[in-house]
Amino acid sequence: MGYGREGLDSLKAIPLFANVDDPHLEAIAEHLIERRYPRKTTIVEEGLAGDYMYVIREGQVKVTKLSEDGREKILQFLDGGDFFGEMALLDRSPRSASVKTLQDTRVLALSRTDFIHCIEDNPAVAMAVIQELSRRLREADAQASSLSFDCVKDRAKGLFLRLARELVEEGARRATPQLTHQQIADMIGTSRETVTRVVKELKQECWLAQEGKRYLVAEAH
Repeated sequence: MGYGREGLDSLKAIPLFANVDDPHLEAIAEHLIERRYPRKTTIVEEGLAGDYMYVIREGQVKVTKLSEDGREKILQFLDGGDFFGEMALLDRSPRSASVKTLQDTRVLALSRTDFIHCIEDNPAVAMAVIQELSRRLREADAQASSLSFDCVKDRAKGLFLRLARELVEEGARRATPQLTHQQIADMIGTSRETVTRVVKELKQECWLAQEGKRYLVAEAH
């Protein structure tokens, strides 16, 4: 796909490519494949082989894994600028999770061969991948620690703070993606009934507000 100056600038707005110089970025751009997926489409399926990694240009996805009883457990949400699918390219193992769109989504796909060449030739990209993997590992450690030591209410607050990324101008609040009480329960390791009670308490304390199926957290928290 062709990229002019405006296109290269838009790629630099993506954290993965932010520190890549123009000549290398132009070379990377030649191998990027733009793909569009409608809402509720599976881009990556757990257990299957992976040949591409993806950078989200627009839209939002959820990363999920099937629990032992066959229920879908949400691991995280990703949106513009985030990337996924790189682990299967690095270790050639089957996909460790599924990725599904929550809204119409536009991604940039990079094949295994081009991805490996990209991180070999561009230390800035390799470092960005390492930093993101480290961030995800720290988050997983924090979640594991939270499940062990924190009370359910603190775990719920931590989850809402992590997921509330979209700024809502009115009241200077940030909004989570749409969540059901069962999904929240799965993510913090408790029952749906307990989540219902905790959410009610957080609302009564004015720590949390709700807009449809999205939850709002004040920026000051």
